[in-house]
Amino acid sequence: MAALHAWRVARVTPLGELHTPPRMTAVLLRLTVQVVLVASLWRGLYAHTGTTAGLDRGQAVTYAVMAVLASRLRELDQQAGRDMVLQHMHFGTIVYWYLRPLPPQRYYVLRALGEQLYGLAWALGGYAICLAAGVVEPPRSAAVAGVFAVSMLLGQWVLYYVMLVLDQLCFFTLRNNAAMLILVFAQNLLAGVYAPLWFFPDWFITLSSFLPFQATLSVPLSLYVGRIPLSEAGFQLAVQAAWVVVLALFTRLVWRAAARRVISQGG
Repeated sequence: MAALHAWRVARVTPLGELHTPPRMTAVLLRLTVQVVLVASLWRGLYAHTGTTAGLDRGQAVTYAVMAVLASRLRELDQQAGRDMVLQHMHFGTIVYWYLRPLPPQRYYVLRALGEQLYGLAWALGGYAICLAAGVVEPPRSAAVAGVFAVSMLLGQWVLYYVMLVLDQLCFFTLRNNAAMLILVFAQNLLAGVYAPLWFFPDWFITLSSFLPFQATLSVPLSLYVGRIPLSEAGFQLAVQAAWVVVLALFTRLVWRAAARRVISQGG
């Protein structure tokens, strides 16, 4: 019975998307345009150069296109379903998370799991098409593919906790729409979503190495394109796993503090 309830919670977002064909069409068009433009941009930037920041044209295009595809794991439309923590805090409906038999922590995990699996279907479909069309390069070996898969899993785990921390901030601030936008932009920038981190100044790279953001995307994609060699993969995976543990403990403490700030009045 518990597994059935968990499945029902996890499929809320995918069902909301599947029952709204115009939204799915918009996602398809958006991804197609983004992939074409990003691939064209990086090919143009490398038109008169061989290797820049340790990446050749094929590596740079592959990194950029796969970052776009990975955005489907990061940018699902929760706002349309009015299930963002920020919205619940604004309307006062966050209290229902604490009145259900299902604990809010578990509800949040299940919703995130459903969203990630739905986004993964989009990302894998786009990757298969781009691979067949020659837009992205295949993994250089089976070992690279395996390490990339493990690193991507850990990266999504870290990303889950990073986004959870951003949502948990809503419990402690009254109006934080602008702050949330800034934090999401900073998270994407430091994760290497907009451009590989090696194109940034040394101080920026050093700063990002002390933060968990690059573990979400930059590390997995860098392993895939070969910018991080397999000899360093063990260390990078260990760092990602360490961030998972640290953020898991931190968010657990914040959940407890957030619960003390929720007040239910009336019946």
